[in-house]
Amino acid sequence: MIDNISWITAYPEVVLLVMACAIAMIDLGVKTPLRGTTYLLTMLTLAVVAWMQCDLALSGETHYGFENMVVSDAMGNWLKCFATLAVMVTMVYGRPYAASRDMLRGGEFFTLSIFALLGMFVMISGNNFLVIYMGLELLTLSSYALVALRRDHVTATEAAMKYFVLGSMASGFLLYGMSMMYGATGSLDVNAVFKAIASGQIRHQVLVFGLVFIVAGLAFKLGAVPFHMWLPDVYQGAPTAVTLMIGGAPKLAAFAITMRLLVEGMLPLAIDWQQMLMVLAIGSLLIGNLAAIAQTNVKRMLAFSTISQIGFVLLGIMSGVVNGNALSFAANAYSSAMFYIITYVLTTLASFGILMLLSREGFESEEIADFAGLNTRSPLYAGVMAVCLLSLAGIPPLVGFYAKLAVLQALIASGQPLYLGLAIFAVIMSLIGAFYYLRLIKVMYFDEPITASSVVAPLDVRVVLCANGALVLILGILPSGLMALCGNAIRQMLGT
Repeated sequence: MIDNISWITAYPEVVLLVMACAIAMIDLGVKTPLRGTTYLLTMLTLAVVAWMQCDLALSGETHYGFENMVVSDAMGNWLKCFATLAVMVTMVYGRPYAASRDMLRGGEFFTLSIFALLGMFVMISGNNFLVIYMGLELLTLSSYALVALRRDHVTATEAAMKYFVLGSMASGFLLYGMSMMYGATGSLDVNAVFKAIASGQIRHQVLVFGLVFIVAGLAFKLGAVPFHMWLPDVYQGAPTAVTLMIGGAPKLAAFAITMRLLVEGMLPLAIDWQQMLMVLAIGSLLIGNLAAIAQTNVKRMLAFSTISQIGFVLLGIMSGVVNGNALSFAANAYSSAMFYIITYVLTTLASFGILMLLSREGFESEEIADFAGLNTRSPLYAGVMAVCLLSLAGIPPLVGFYAKLAVLQALIASGQPLYLGLAIFAVIMSLIGAFYYLRLIKVMYFDEPITASSVVAPLDVRVVLCANGALVLILGILPSGLMALCGNAIRQMLGT
């Protein structure tokens, strides 16, 4: 029998599932090229679900349901709320782009996106290894189909194949690591695994062996070096609307399962997994920034930029436990990582929104040269893109600067010479990374435009894009509200 508490933990997911099926059926009768009815129903569904998640998060309560397999807490509900908003923004940016490339012949773009979001919800809410894995597979299978949605496009089909093969291998890593943990602890429940590890009665070598495979699987989903090989190819090969769908909101879900598995489930092994994350972070910062310099394709450049940004997130997560420090210190480190991933997704949305806006039927605006003289053609959109690039580079007073500062403060507060050295290394890598961001800004503002045609965008795209760019600036000047939200959510998670 399913009790009321179980329904409280899952009713947004139930609404999303029911509406995904209903929208798929209703779309059969929609004939308009832009799928107006399908789009409207999708946006209304996502708006209602986002409101539900926000309401649950503001209640500040933690509920466990379905025999402790699902958890509803502030961290999960806020991440689900932001993931829903990110998918809504992606829909606004992506619909004109998808329509011009004959990707809206059916409603698959909308329904697959909803199922991908449902997978993210299940991942974020999972308090059981199998539930987390089930959500992960729902997300990845939907993502494979989305990447290959442009059936007659060779590059997109090739990207989908690469994503499928490497994604399957990463899922295997994660599943094997989970099976090792189950064999060692005798439970699939995250809380029970924590208690079993903390008891100290399990051989450390067996736990670390399983932990290595779990960290490898998580690193692939985050896009960290050396499990990053799929990222540039898939980002470049997928239609830009789909690139944003797999490069935006899913990063929030990947962060969530990292916290669920490593922090909630395996915190007694922190000394081991923090060393692994440190290696991943150093590699991501180094390879991500250096490889991005060599790129002429903006989508590939942003892919390597993503890898370097994930390096900062990993630095925040790995600085939580140092010499048995206080809970408040761990909360500060993890909340800085949560703040970083949220603001990174916000900036990514606007960046790829501009890419889709500049693209037109039969032409993909992906090369750096395609941005030449954008300020002459459209000062507004050049300004939004410049704000996003400067934020990714960590230039004050934009939100990317504060996000990097928060992570660096968490590293320095540990008082460890090694962590201080990591902070210095991260700053140096950020300085190197600023080059490729500033290069694109230079092309937009100082090069001669290739075409004199102005950039035309639908009203909803213009409004959302301007609001998106404004938030990148406003949250940089006034970050305390979002930072407090992240801090409260993490402290509540650590306290349960």
